[in-house]
Amino acid sequence: MSNDYERGLAQFRQMVGADRIDALLHRFRNLCPDFETEVVSVVGGRIWTRGGIDLKTRSLCSISALAALGRVNALKLNLQMALNNGCTLPEIFEALFQVAAYAGFPAAWDALVMLETVIEEHEDEQSARQ
Repeated sequence: MSNDYERGLAQFRQMVGADRIDALLHRFRNLCPDFETEVVSVVGGRIWTRGGIDLKTRSLCSISALAALGRVNALKLNLQMALNNGCTLPEIFEALFQVAAYAGFPAAWDALVMLETVIEEHEDEQSARQ
């Protein structure tokens, strides 16, 4: 494994959660092993680990871009990561207002619906742990 892959794996494990990352990577690996390797190495190991901005800011940028592009699968994962990276709901709402202004209210609405799902799943996980 490359240094980028190991760094990316560690980064994603932190942001996605140790209990969830293996299933996600297994899913990618089963479908297309090269895709899994590239996502972990490039996105996780080279992009998310860059300096310059913190993970919270990087999450807000990511969810805004994904919402604007209508990439719902990646948006869901990145909303989960945003919460794990310390983003508050008011900060996410403000990012989605930026989406509404520049990409349209329907894009922001779709993102809010996805956020609602993420919040419900997060609350269910918290309840199950108690």
